[in-house]
Amino acid sequence: MTRFVFFGGKGGVGKTTVSSAYGLKCANAGLKTLVVSTDPAHSTSDVFDQQFDDDPAQVEGHENLWAMEIDPEEEVEAHMMEIKRRMGDQVSPAIVNEIDRQIELAHQTPGAYEAALFDRFIEVMRQASPGSAERASGESEASSASTASGDDRPASDADDFDRVVFDTSPTGGTLRLLSLPDYLDRWIDRLIDKRSKSLDLFEKAAVGKQEARKKLESDPIIAHLQHRKEKFEFAAETLREDAAFYLVLNPDELSIRETERAIEQLSEYGLSVDGLVLNKVTPSPDDDETGRGATYLRDRVATERERIEAVRAFDCPLVALIESRVEEVKGDLLSEVADELAIDVRSEAAA
Repeated sequence: MTRFVFFGGKGGVGKTTVSSAYGLKCANAGLKTLVVSTDPAHSTSDVFDQQFDDDPAQVEGHENLWAMEIDPEEEVEAHMMEIKRRMGDQVSPAIVNEIDRQIELAHQTPGAYEAALFDRFIEVMRQASPGSAERASGESEASSASTASGDDRPASDADDFDRVVFDTSPTGGTLRLLSLPDYLDRWIDRLIDKRSKSLDLFEKAAVGKQEARKKLESDPIIAHLQHRKEKFEFAAETLREDAAFYLVLNPDELSIRETERAIEQLSEYGLSVDGLVLNKVTPSPDDDETGRGATYLRDRVATERERIEAVRAFDCPLVALIESRVEEVKGDLLSEVADELAIDVRSEAAA
């Protein structure tokens, strides 16, 4: 089983319940596990009856389980402030205010949310990977132009997890997030090329002077772009080589159609879906039950069975059929759901 496991799907299908249950399943199997919520509608805190924030915190009562909730709005704000700071160091004071205004406008456009969240997303993956402490130490010794970018936060005490479970945002946002590495990698290549050419022209214009060549060799913008390129390369490789993707859906037509589209789109990005979790399935009434409620339930179950068969026809295994519960899924009910997930929890670390 891979180190990083993602649960995505349409809003409201129960991704948080399923991802939390799987995290609990991994923890109970002896794996040091981190559950990460990137969904704006955080409910991981509700599932475990414990407040979480941007730093991993151990889930009370569970030896091997940690959780954290990433706030997208805070990430966008932090992302914007870091760009302002960096640009302020590179431009003349006369245009700082105009640069700030343009950056604020840019962060109100589509894509700003994904870009800011993706930076934090990569940080979590890097810090949770083996050797994160050594990597952080190595980066701190790199050139000041690269490390002053503020991209990498200090590693926490809860690093080197055996399993990291991502409770992602609804399908559309998740797909845009997962498509970023290849897109941004090509974009940064073009930026580096243009920056290098502009500095080369500057050198040629400064005939007989060495300042231009020194500027090209130590240019902080090129160093920063190269640093980000390496981060995106890490993300792209990790998503393809050390990640598994599961989609959560309900037995209704809208959820099924969106899941089918998500499978196709992930395939276009070179990512396959490892399994489907069908949640909120209606339980069947007993044979001796009569009345309006029982009649409704039988009709509902019959309809859902047709939809379940349609899901089974997808080119992805159905790894769980989870019935609706009367109460919110937490505590003992969460353990029951964990037992119903036929998803492997083995890893090289456990072996």
